[in-house]
Amino acid sequence: MKDKIAIITRWILYVLLVLAVIPGVAFYAGVMSTDTFLNWGKFMLILGVAVIILAPIYTIIVNPKNLVKMLISIVILAVILGVSYSFATNQLTPLQLETYKITPETSKLVGMGLIASYITFGLSIIAILYSGVVKIFK
Repeated sequence: MKDKIAIITRWILYVLLVLAVIPGVAFYAGVMSTDTFLNWGKFMLILGVAVIILAPIYTIIVNPKNLVKMLISIVILAVILGVSYSFATNQLTPLQLETYKITPETSKLVGMGLIASYITFGLSIIAILYSGVVKIFK
């Protein structure tokens, strides 16, 4: 059953790849208009978001044991975002905020995103090093 699902998924991804590449080539060749290209991009974005939402739901239905792992991942992500938000500050002057046409809250959210990226990068480096050390001692 899993092999059949993997084959179907692979072919769906091939089709999506073609659906993304052909309009890109047509746009840069001057055959497709900018509006059509942007609308196609919006459609592909909606399709991607649908896959991102439906794939975990399908996985939970097929293998309910993965629900616990997924919930742990969501909690870890929420903690990372919470810590990042608490450390983020608005370090822009009112003149800079007006120049960039953003609010102090937007500046703080950008800082949160940067800090969250740094934390996840650091955690991934630690995970890579940990897995390497564990393999050495096995």
